[in-house]
Amino acid sequence: MEFIFIILILLFSVVIHEVSHGYAALWLGDPTAKYEGRLTLNPISHIDPVGSILVPLIGFFVGGVIIGWAKPVPFNPYNLSNKKWGEAIVALAGPLSNIIMAIVFALIIRGAAAYGVTSEGFFFLSGYLVFINIVLALFNLIPIPPLDGSKILFAILPYHLQHLRTSVERWGLPLVFLFVFVLWPFLSPAASVLFKLLVGSSFF
Repeated sequence: MEFIFIILILLFSVVIHEVSHGYAALWLGDPTAKYEGRLTLNPISHIDPVGSILVPLIGFFVGGVIIGWAKPVPFNPYNLSNKKWGEAIVALAGPLSNIIMAIVFALIIRGAAAYGVTSEGFFFLSGYLVFINIVLALFNLIPIPPLDGSKILFAILPYHLQHLRTSVERWGLPLVFLFVFVLWPFLSPAASVLFKLLVGSSFF
């Protein structure tokens, strides 16, 4: 039952993440996501069998790693009004949405604790929502293709280094899996620290 709740929270969070990409692209002049029906909160439009189900399932039962992703929202960088930073802005919109959700629900937890709410179910779901969104934000900011952090990195790289993008993207997915199952334990303490800072001592 706990795993089912975690998957539902993860799906909700990655859907918000992807829709945020789509709206950022639309704001910058690219309607691709809108025309393909991806500006919707319906999870069926966004579920990736590997990233939304298989990876979270393996991670939860193997090492407790709560990581996943949805189908990337398509956009055409050539349609963006800001050619220099447009792709980075679209990429940043996803992690930013997760950060905002984590902060909002952390404030809800703090407010509930201040008013004497004692429901374990409420704190369980809200706490997981905060933690999962922190993890998603940190994970997607890693500068490994196809994660959002790579697009931000490529936007700030000088022109003479842009050729590195193609070669790095070729090995992107294997590097992501390497990070999830090998390197993430070294960074997960950062997620725990941020979680404690947001929700406060009243949660524990």
